[in-house]
Amino acid sequence: MPVSPAPGAAGAQRIAQVTLDEATILWRNADVEQERRVAIYDLIEENTFKPVRSSERGAPGPYHLHLSVTDGRLAMDIKDTGEQLLETLMIGMARFRRPIREYFAICDSYYQAIRKATPAEIETIDMARRGIHNNAAELLLERLEGKVDTDFATARRLFTLICVLHIKG
Repeated sequence: MPVSPAPGAAGAQRIAQVTLDEATILWRNADVEQERRVAIYDLIEENTFKPVRSSERGAPGPYHLHLSVTDGRLAMDIKDTGEQLLETLMIGMARFRRPIREYFAICDSYYQAIRKATPAEIETIDMARRGIHNNAAELLLERLEGKVDTDFATARRLFTLICVLHIKG
């Protein structure tokens, strides 16, 4: 389901809408669905996203972004607001396998801790979760270098959505 920007969201070099390939998402639970909703909402509210080639060809944005996984690679379909495809970026996911696996493991621990752990235990797990998430966002920034100009917060939210696409159940 597409999510559109909030009224007053400004700036052309940004993502105005995000969709995920529903066929790629094999399994969901309430926690995953909440993470997806929050990541998309936060991403739409505030992001920096400038696809280099499309911008050089005169496509000013804002952009619609569709994420999917094809043959083990992340496909990022970048469209204009009229839904015309501007470009598709393909990013190999091999370097993301470990961070995704670690992120899933720590998120499972976090969700279990929320239900029965002490506040100190939850905080410790949450710090580890944020660390893994931050490292993965840095990796994504590296992989997008020269393809998309973006910021750390946008990369973090995109990594969350990449994880949603990789849930196997």
